[in-house]
Amino acid sequence: MAKLRLHTTFTRNVAIPGILVLIMLSIIGALFPSELNDALIAIQDKIYADLSWVYILLISFFFIVLMILAFSRTGRIRLGADNAQPQYSFFSWIAMLFAAGMGIGLMYFGVAEPMAHYVNPALPEIARPAKEAQLATFFHWGVHAWSVFAIMGLILAYFSFRYRLPLSIRSGLYPLLKEKINGPVGDIADIFALVSTFFGIVTSLGFGVVQLNAGLVHLGILTESSFAFQSLIIVVVTSVAICSAVAGVNKGVKLLSELNIFLAVSLMLFVLLLGPTSFLLSAFSEGIGYYINRFEALTFNTFAFEADGQSWFKSWTIMYWAWWISWAPFVGLFIARISKGRTIREYILSVLLVPSLFVFLWMTVFGNGAIYIDQTTAGGSLSALAGQPDILLFAFFEQFPLAKPLCVLAILMIAVFFVTSADSGILVMNSISSNNKPNAPRWQNVFWGVLLASIAMALLRAGGLQSLQTMTLVSAFPFGLIMMLLCFCLMRALSTDKQYHETKIPYGSRNWDGSRWKERLEQILTFSKKSDVKRFIEEKARPAFEELKAELKRNGIDAEIIEGRKGPMSVELKIPYEQIWNFRYGVRVEKQTISEYLLDEDNTPEIDVNMQYIPVTYYSDGRAGNNIQYLSKNEIIADVLREYERYLTLLASEDKALMFIDKTKLI
Repeated sequence: MAKLRLHTTFTRNVAIPGILVLIMLSIIGALFPSELNDALIAIQDKIYADLSWVYILLISFFFIVLMILAFSRTGRIRLGADNAQPQYSFFSWIAMLFAAGMGIGLMYFGVAEPMAHYVNPALPEIARPAKEAQLATFFHWGVHAWSVFAIMGLILAYFSFRYRLPLSIRSGLYPLLKEKINGPVGDIADIFALVSTFFGIVTSLGFGVVQLNAGLVHLGILTESSFAFQSLIIVVVTSVAICSAVAGVNKGVKLLSELNIFLAVSLMLFVLLLGPTSFLLSAFSEGIGYYINRFEALTFNTFAFEADGQSWFKSWTIMYWAWWISWAPFVGLFIARISKGRTIREYILSVLLVPSLFVFLWMTVFGNGAIYIDQTTAGGSLSALAGQPDILLFAFFEQFPLAKPLCVLAILMIAVFFVTSADSGILVMNSISSNNKPNAPRWQNVFWGVLLASIAMALLRAGGLQSLQTMTLVSAFPFGLIMMLLCFCLMRALSTDKQYHETKIPYGSRNWDGSRWKERLEQILTFSKKSDVKRFIEEKARPAFEELKAELKRNGIDAEIIEGRKGPMSVELKIPYEQIWNFRYGVRVEKQTISEYLLDEDNTPEIDVNMQYIPVTYYSDGRAGNNIQYLSKNEIIADVLREYERYLTLLASEDKALMFIDKTKLI
């Protein structure tokens, strides 16, 4: 009998160790939830106590790097070939990155976080707790959070679509490690990303399933919040997510993400129109202004001089920064996957601003709306539930005329956000474990979905979700440092990219008419040695200068030929003047290292050593010279005359001539 062979695109060195680590950590979390959680919390508290400032500097660093890239010339570079076009419309693109990034969190924290800051502000003496609650929420969910996702997605998209490397964390280390990214270091980076992505999704789904269960109980559809009902919800939602992932990004994920945005906007408009509309719009406008005004101070604030705020700072701001960093591999990989063809500037500004503005409006409508109602009509009943985020959203909706439809719409949204987070996570995990190989078999998506549901239910049953969340937050610290290293790799690669695309056709070939093409081909295929450059100077450069000197003499102009001014093998033609810079056209030797890539290739010219020597020009005004190794004697003469004509033309202009005055002779 023929053996049944299962087709797979899994990368053995990543998928197998990654799955084993996932299962092992899940078993430990399920069997020893309290012991593991206590140990992890001790580590987390130590990091937060002694190294919270590192998180602040990391997030600030990511934002500053993005701003430099967005507003510099590198912003014009595309994530792909120079003629690449975006795969998705702007709306579909924003919908997908938003749904994968924070969707389910907005439903869970939309009312809960502003209310928590309102009830327990950062500092007890805060005079305007509602306004400061809005500011803190904007800070935690706005530009800083999206900077983490944006920088990770940019690194992955750039190296994947521009350098044509796999869409994986290891590719970001290419400028540093070169081909070694395919070795153990690259494998470890991808395993870390796989484990981080998996557990990040599991803990996020934990929030979602608990809130979904609470909402269904609130509507009377389910009788209680129990493990049985939560498991049923996980099975149903994960099944839909698997179907969406199997359908692919263009069908399942894209359509569900667009549906999610439509539902989110609808729910937000209902609350806005049925609630205190004028107050909410005024609060949104004022909140944006207050956020911009306090942006710099918020960015670098560590509460070093406010001991009363340290506890709040660590349990909120630092927790969020760690949470966003831990989610960076998942969200960054997904954003990168859907961002091919966009310019770096368009990518950065869109990813930072569009979702942030939507989040600000969302948090204002839900958070400020809940605080306003709590102060005016609810008699403090909402603020009394600040410690119960699972039901706070539904208690908020009870204050509206159409409470039941609003609750139904909210539950539908939570379910769809649940699905979009899961299906995008399944696609990302399959991509990481397969080194982004195309045409992955469908069973792999099914496998990740089943594993996701199974481990989520096991940990939910054993009470291990909390320890898993803590583990994810602890892992954020080392990964944040890795992200900083990836940023430097990106900057180095972009600098190389810029040099590559600014490199023009060799100077000697710009006006070449194609004559003596066989000789030119031989020159191109020859990497010059010192003896070659010496012969070039003796046989072409110096004779060209001699002829020019003689012809200038015939026209009443004295010229000199000077040797050795710019090194032992250099020669120049000098026309001296008294009050202005002397005209100089010289040729010197430059030494260049030949790339190892060219040395290692078989189908390239024969190269004996890894160095070459080329003749490069220099001028009176210090401009960068040109490689003239392909010019003939007459072409060198023509080039000198071009420079001399430019020199005289500039001197003829009163304003431009000021540049050429020899200032040392005026003192």
